Amino acid sequence: MKTSIFFLLFCAGILACSFGNAQPVTGVWKGKIDHRNVELKIVKNGDSLTGTSYYYTSANNFRRYSIKGYFDPRDNSVVWWDDQLIDEKNGYSFLPKRTASPYISSADFNCPGGTKMYLTGKAASKEKPDQQDAPIDLQKFTTPSFPDEWDYVIDNYTIGANDPYLIDSIGKLAFGRPAPFTEKPQPKPPGEIVAARPKKPVITPAPASKPSIKTAPSPIDEPVVSAPLTNEQRLKTRTRQLVQEIPLSGDTLELRFYDNAEIDGDSIAVFLNDKMLAEHIRLSDTAFIIKLPVAVLQQTNDLVMVAENLGSIPPNTSLMIAMVNGRRYEARLASTENSSALIRFVRKGTETGQTSP
Repeated sequence: MKTSIFFLLFCAGILACSFGNAQPVTGVWKGKIDHRNVELKIVKNGDSLTGTSYYYTSANNFRRYSIKGYFDPRDNSVVWWDDQLIDEKNGYSFLPKRTASPYISSADFNCPGGTKMYLTGKAASKEKPDQQDAPIDLQKFTTPSFPDEWDYVIDNYTIGANDPYLIDSIGKLAFGRPAPFTEKPQPKPPGEIVAARPKKPVITPAPASKPSIKTAPSPIDEPVVSAPLTNEQRLKTRTRQLVQEIPLSGDTLELRFYDNAEIDGDSIAVFLNDKMLAEHIRLSDTAFIIKLPVAVLQQTNDLVMVAENLGSIPPNTSLMIAMVNGRRYEARLASTENSSALIRFVRKGTETGQTSP
């Protein structure tokens, strides 16, 4: 009898771990990295991992990083690293000095029995790779201590929130846009001869007995070509024209963008509440899709379409189809070098406005 009970418990543990192995990584993990308090939110997106890490001493004293990584199902190994510092509270002076640098972490997923899941391994400092590796000891939990944009995906991952479009869109909202890469000037090869720009000649009056010396006119300065505007600069400098107001309800907002006229090379960037969702979108007869969970949106949300170019047939025109709680809304957007089209999404019951049937 005891043997049967033990066998049943053993099988139950194996089944629980097997079920967990289907998506063991996505979730909230809490514990210690380098003996420091950590809350880690991991979201599996295809073969990659994204999410956030919180290093904290209290709820009001923390540092938040975006993370990247990957999960190998062959050996249940998880590798992730702190990518960008995106939020901090109370500054570094209140946090232990040892946690000032981000980490590269490698851990093994293990399920010793029941529903308990652990990540154990080693972490190395990104800024001090020669430093001795620090221990990782994390356990999976159902509720976070630090609410953020990823909670919706984690809570609904197995019922549709594992959509790559959705995860990518939330990542852009949560992390914003990284600082643009500036290429360092390349040194000139040794021995290269660079012609010096001739200086403007100085004319000295000649003696009256000698003819004056005529000098060649100074070279004309070349016109200065200004750098093209970034999409953020276009957003700030152009007026916004409200095209339509759409009520917001349900779980997911799905946006589809098409070229509204002849396909002529129109290219746009899309911003939501002044945060870039996507750029360099080439409009065509195939939809460019953005999905967003309604839970992470505000009461009032401004979606702005910024024209990157006007195509061969100005202005830049697009057809946007918004799917809200099973209902379809259409908006035809036109943007120029001076104005951008704006669609306002308002949570149902907060404001009234005209909508498309």
